[in-house]
Amino acid sequence: MNARQRLLTALDHREPDRVPLDLGSTQITGIHIVAYRKLRRALGLPTTEPELCDSIQQLALPEEDLLQRLQVDTRGLYPLNNHNWGVVEEDAGDHWRYRDEWGITHVRPKQDGLYYSIREVPIPNPTPEVIRRHPWPDMGAAWRIAGLREQADRYRAEGYAVVLKDAFAGIFEFAQRIVGMENILMLMALDERLTSALFDKLLELKLAYWQTALTALGDVVDVVTYADDYGTQRSQLISPAMFRRQIKPHIRQIFALQAQLAPRAKRFFHSDGNVRPLIPDFIEMGVDILNPVQASAVGMNLAELKQEYDQDLVFWGGGVDTQGILPTGTPAQVREDVRRNIKTLAPGGGFVFNTVHNIQADVPPENIIAMWEAWRDFGGYVA
Repeated sequence: MNARQRLLTALDHREPDRVPLDLGSTQITGIHIVAYRKLRRALGLPTTEPELCDSIQQLALPEEDLLQRLQVDTRGLYPLNNHNWGVVEEDAGDHWRYRDEWGITHVRPKQDGLYYSIREVPIPNPTPEVIRRHPWPDMGAAWRIAGLREQADRYRAEGYAVVLKDAFAGIFEFAQRIVGMENILMLMALDERLTSALFDKLLELKLAYWQTALTALGDVVDVVTYADDYGTQRSQLISPAMFRRQIKPHIRQIFALQAQLAPRAKRFFHSDGNVRPLIPDFIEMGVDILNPVQASAVGMNLAELKQEYDQDLVFWGGGVDTQGILPTGTPAQVREDVRRNIKTLAPGGGFVFNTVHNIQADVPPENIIAMWEAWRDFGGYVA
């Protein structure tokens, strides 16, 4: 069974020879460049200067020698976007500054700066006219997917599963980056017409990207992604009713286009935190895969999720707690957490091993290796 067969079997809710492993196929299943460099040294791999697949989060694009060493089953396609294209860092004194194609200004401290944060949003005082006149980037441009067909064909020929990343964050999350988080939350509560104008524009850009990308790649990708964030550690950022009324109809249109242009590809949906009340809505929209399965959040008990949604959702993530155990636990604690989570999520298939979101800079390499060794030791299925 090759890597692609293994992943497709798991996505079909059947047991392959072992639990599939993902690292770095998306910008939400990756590894910070600081941790990546340390991991390469710990594994005895040559020193390199890895490419950043996400400059904002400072994520390394894992190189092929490391992916093969760790027996990773996935390979990701990264369209050109504001996180990996046209990134020009300006010297701004004690920090680096970067203004992206959307007009968002990001800053990263020079001293121990591990990632970029938003300093200025492009539309702090939105009106329908300002939204209409804003110089929105062309998300349907063919140059954004230049070379991805060749990559996908090569990955397929080598037996790997192919994951196609979205071109920008989900509609709710990206609206926060355009007008500011406080603004979008207030607008959703007080001015749904104005909110709808912004969401409609972002939907238009989403559909333009997926139309271009999947017209060219729909027959060679196995997974397509959508990433938004609705959960907090305890509850949700917005009410389920607000999600259903203002956001769900937009996402449904995106998934419908994905299903039309890539009917065999599975739809991967990311949201951190407690999204338990929204899971039935996700399934109704057409979500096949839930990521990152944040077990440390209220309501996200892995055993309960597996029992309730085992035949409806594939769990991609949930392999190890990344808030506490992976960065600060001992290798033995990491191993036990992985063993327990695999035992819960693996039976019957429907599970892809990955950390709960990206591996951060403070994770010691010995803990990453302990995680991998536990996956290797406990992730096999009995024939």
